[in-house]
Amino acid sequence: MNKIAGLFIVISSFMAAQQNMSLLDCEEAFQKNNLQLLAEQYNINMADADILQAKIWELPQLSGQINAYNPQDKKVFDAGHSKGAQVTQLIYMGGKKKNEIAFAKSNKELAQIQFSQLLVELKTQLHTTYYNLYFQKLKLENTNKQLGYMKELLNAYKVQSAKGNVSLKDEVRLQSIVIQLNNDKVEINKTILEVEQTLKVLTGVTDDIEPQLSDAEATEILASQPFGDEEELKKKALENNADYLYNLKLIDNSKLFAQWQKSLNVPDLNLGAGWDQNGGTFQNEVNLMIGIPLPLWKSNKGNVEKAGFAIQQNQKNAEYQKLNIETKVQSAFRTWKTQYDQFSEIKATDLNNMDLVYNGMLKNFRSGNVSLIEFTDFMESYRQTALQIYDMKNDIIQSAEQLNQLVQTKIFY
Repeated sequence: MNKIAGLFIVISSFMAAQQNMSLLDCEEAFQKNNLQLLAEQYNINMADADILQAKIWELPQLSGQINAYNPQDKKVFDAGHSKGAQVTQLIYMGGKKKNEIAFAKSNKELAQIQFSQLLVELKTQLHTTYYNLYFQKLKLENTNKQLGYMKELLNAYKVQSAKGNVSLKDEVRLQSIVIQLNNDKVEINKTILEVEQTLKVLTGVTDDIEPQLSDAEATEILASQPFGDEEELKKKALENNADYLYNLKLIDNSKLFAQWQKSLNVPDLNLGAGWDQNGGTFQNEVNLMIGIPLPLWKSNKGNVEKAGFAIQQNQKNAEYQKLNIETKVQSAFRTWKTQYDQFSEIKATDLNNMDLVYNGMLKNFRSGNVSLIEFTDFMESYRQTALQIYDMKNDIIQSAEQLNQLVQTKIFY
């Protein structure tokens, strides 16, 4: 009884370590738990703090003086007869504060675009990882099915080989297929572990994730086609791709920075008031104080030139990014179309026929209607083809997701 209870606990704990999750479930967990995304959000918060800082003026300065030594009465620190105080405030001229605030707001917009781009990149990674896990699990299931039968057959042949009823050559032939299937299983399991690790990091879910995707849903996704031709997709990418929009915004940002640097050449005004007890023309006189640097040269000339070069640099970067996006969209679209067209040549009846022939070969081999050589040749061919078909399906969806990442708007219907 204790053994049964212990076995039940082990099975329950194993089941608890797995979560059946749809892609939507993974997206919700990703939005809530992804640490990289949460960390990037702080860049926007820091940009808000920079805007707040840009709005703050220099503090007014208060200064004062008292007598250190009165030579007439020979008194030290004669504060009773001689003291004074001044208050001054720096007044920004030339629109410095306005330009600094505008530049800080532009930096926030850049931070928001960067956040959007990271969101798209990580979401694409989430999708591709999820679908990859789904197809790897199907490959593993198919391989295990073949392996189970071939191991059973191999064990039977080993028994008969030991009795001398079948040749050792036949046993070795079966052994080679089992070894290959085991190698396939090891590689698939290795890929599954890597994919599961990535999915855990993306979603923040520490349990193993079991994709919830029906065959009908997978078929519908595979059949989806992009809205618009190659040129239309390029146009949509230039309208929506955050990488490209970031480079365009960077031009505006560098222009605002240049405008701010130019305004720093305008001298600021120091305005204040002072009171003096006995040091001036009158007793207890109050004076207006004005100070301004002499604009004998442009004190910020180098930074202004540097800002001008930054504008030109960002313009060239935007041109490069435009060309880069267009060529990437072109390549991604053609890759998807090639894979889609190749898979479309395989009809549903062809896939059904494969399974029918597979089951027929198993039945006929058991009945002795098919030789071992014919059977093993078919099994090797079936093994390779089955894996290739799953890879083809996976590649189509992976290519579609890459195209989605570039265009960054709904294009598959």
